[in-house]
Amino acid sequence: MTTYKELLQQREALERQISEARQRENAQALSQVRALVADFDLTPEDVFPTTKTRGAKSTAVKGSKAKVAPKYRNPETGDTWTGRGKPPRWIQDKERTQFLIA
Repeated sequence: MTTYKELLQQREALERQISEARQRENAQALSQVRALVADFDLTPEDVFPTTKTRGAKSTAVKGSKAKVAPKYRNPETGDTWTGRGKPPRWIQDKERTQFLIA
């Protein structure tokens, strides 16, 4: 039966082996990546595109909403409404065309 100290020594030896294997495999992967980048004349933007170059879908941040321009204005108070959601009291049950912002 192995003792606690022997197990700790085995763990240290394994951790060293893991670290060495990781460094070795990272170096191999990095050399492969560098070779591919050189072969295909890739730029950093090709490999790691920014959010601006990825397209419209990926630029939208979850939970954020773009502001919508107001579509209707109350001439008496200057209050506005985008036409989305529940209509305010000043426009409820009235013809909305009279409140349209030109």
